[in-house]
Amino acid sequence: MSPAVRALALAALLVLSRDWGCAQAAGTSGARKPSVVLILADDQDVCLGGMIPLKKTSALIAEMGISFSNAYVPSALCCPSRASILTGKYPHNHHVVNNTLEGNCSSKSWQKIQEPYTFPAVLKSMCGYQTFFAGKYLNEYGAEDAGGIGHVPPGWSFWYALEKNSKYYNYTLSINGKARRHGENYSADYLTDVLANMSLDFLEYKSNFEPFFMMISTPAPHSPWIPAPQYKKSFQNVSAPRNGNFNIHGKDKHWLIRQAKTPMTNSSIQFLDDAFRKRWQTLLSVDDLIEKLVKKLELLGELDNTYIFYTSDNGFHTGQFSLPIDKRQLYEFDIKVPLLVRGPGIKPNQTNKMLVANIDLGPTILDIAGFDLNKTQMDGMSLLPLLRGDKNVTWRSDVLIEYQGEGHNSSDPTCPALGPGVTHCFPDCVCEDAYNNTYACVRTLSALWDLQYCEFDDREVFVEVYNLTADPHQLTNIAKTIDQEILEKMNYRLMMLQSCSGATCRTPGVFDPGYRFDPRLMFSHGIWAHRLSTQSL
Repeated sequence: MSPAVRALALAALLVLSRDWGCAQAAGTSGARKPSVVLILADDQDVCLGGMIPLKKTSALIAEMGISFSNAYVPSALCCPSRASILTGKYPHNHHVVNNTLEGNCSSKSWQKIQEPYTFPAVLKSMCGYQTFFAGKYLNEYGAEDAGGIGHVPPGWSFWYALEKNSKYYNYTLSINGKARRHGENYSADYLTDVLANMSLDFLEYKSNFEPFFMMISTPAPHSPWIPAPQYKKSFQNVSAPRNGNFNIHGKDKHWLIRQAKTPMTNSSIQFLDDAFRKRWQTLLSVDDLIEKLVKKLELLGELDNTYIFYTSDNGFHTGQFSLPIDKRQLYEFDIKVPLLVRGPGIKPNQTNKMLVANIDLGPTILDIAGFDLNKTQMDGMSLLPLLRGDKNVTWRSDVLIEYQGEGHNSSDPTCPALGPGVTHCFPDCVCEDAYNNTYACVRTLSALWDLQYCEFDDREVFVEVYNLTADPHQLTNIAKTIDQEILEKMNYRLMMLQSCSGATCRTPGVFDPGYRFDPRLMFSHGIWAHRLSTQSL
């Protein structure tokens, strides 16, 4: 046997020996399982036109596959949302509740309890996939108290992770656990382009005997919104959309929304318009990245056997309810995200209206790999039947949204007159978060109802309810006027979802035929029975 043939035989043997946990995915053919690419944008909305700059992405992914028009995140903040993607779990099950180490973001506890069971770890150890990560991981990744950048999470064959939060220049990458510092030279350091080049290099030099999974996590369009030089003059006439809830006072909403000043000052509006324009400019480099990636896959003969997912970790707002810029809130503009998919067996130019969430990404990718989802503890559902266009698919009608506010028992130095607890305060001392901005919602979408029910864990025990069929901009809180029976059922369903795990997170919703409601259990554990808490870690 020649050395070359011996090497091929050894490579095949290694794949077989590692692939005992995954069967061939249903509906696929060929000797090698499908590969998967997941591109994750940072803070990209879909409600306010966030997809408009991505012309190439729309042509190469959406038009060649499927767009989900009702894709949500269970927590509208970077770290909890990214943890949900990796684990397939709601925040109350992975326990990452905000962007701080204290909120379990990339903490030692997260590393010990959750990281070994993320879907990339399963892909690598059980399914024989070579795995590649490049970009922003979790906001506190690389912190000294979390093991520094020498920590490489299990499950990654190639690890090129950004230290801490999004940047475009002057950052440090962990290159398989070794620090590499980047400066401010566009051609060598602009992070979106660096991620593109790393991704192309991986595709060029990867093994051809194993399927691969790539996760590319761009900084755009997160602050500080630094576009590539060639795009600095793009969208000069673009302003933030003046939609139905722009510069409107949230008079019947939670106190954090009510504190925003209406009408906004001219300086605040100029600030958010400038931010909106720069966000779009940064996305043009993401568009270039996706074009390069698709062309490379096609050149290598990999495109027809590769699923490509595009999504964001959360939405964003620019002036809605007079909040200048941020996320973290319970409204559509913050919790709804783009989700585009192309790949084997997916028909082009489709739109799917099913209610999906980012906790579904892990189960979907494992399902593509042929892994038995019954062996996981994931809360999400595989999207593969929807991607293939299977008929008579039984699907969920609600998802859980939950968030635990940041903030400490001290005043924000930029706005001391506001007192303790508030944080992330922008021009004119409008604050986007507070320690008691802690809430949970049921987002329901069924044949008859398009409804959101939310409870706050605060002294007011505040409730917000919106009928999005009649009120798509969520202007009117109908908590005091909606039918009492529906209110009670939604309260009970919220209590159930807040304590769910795995299969119990996929039980029938309030407006499903199989829903069971026992009014004797109403309020038996308080208005918010299962408060998010890091104390259980």
